[in-house]
Amino acid sequence: MRYLAEGGEHHPLVPIWQEMVLGTIAFALLCFVLMKFVFPKMEETFRARVDAIEGGIKRAEAAQAEANAQLDQYRAKLAEASTEAARIRDEARADAEGIRRDVLAKAAEERDRIIAAGKEQLAAERQTIVRELRAEIGTIAVDLASKIVGESLADEARQRGTVERFLSDLETAGRR
Repeated sequence: MRYLAEGGEHHPLVPIWQEMVLGTIAFALLCFVLMKFVFPKMEETFRARVDAIEGGIKRAEAAQAEANAQLDQYRAKLAEASTEAARIRDEARADAEGIRRDVLAKAAEERDRIIAAGKEQLAAERQTIVRELRAEIGTIAVDLASKIVGESLADEARQRGTVERFLSDLETAGRR
């Protein structure tokens, strides 16, 4: 105050009390507005960001856990499918082996049937040929015997008896 009385000038280091009161009221008003309106909005915004970040992390962790669970399911299904494919392949091999055996058995039966039919046909042809040869040999033998003996063997009963005797002698001679 002494400085005010002397020259009327105000010293720069000494505050004016009216400005101090006005500054204090303005500061208090500013603090009130900030605390009442701005800080709660900022706190709400920060909380929303924190929640979004934490929620994003939780969602990412949940998505990762779900992806891992699905990966495990896919691996299990892949293993199951691989096992199923191996089982089907083994069944197909077994079926193919059974079919091969069936085809071989049918082929063997067909072969045996063809061989038996061939043998029967050969036996029938042999019988036919033997009959034809007997008749022809009988005729030739009768003609030859007629020439050698000099008598006619025209009687059929005598002729047949002579031929049968001759063929029996030939068969016995062939067996020796």
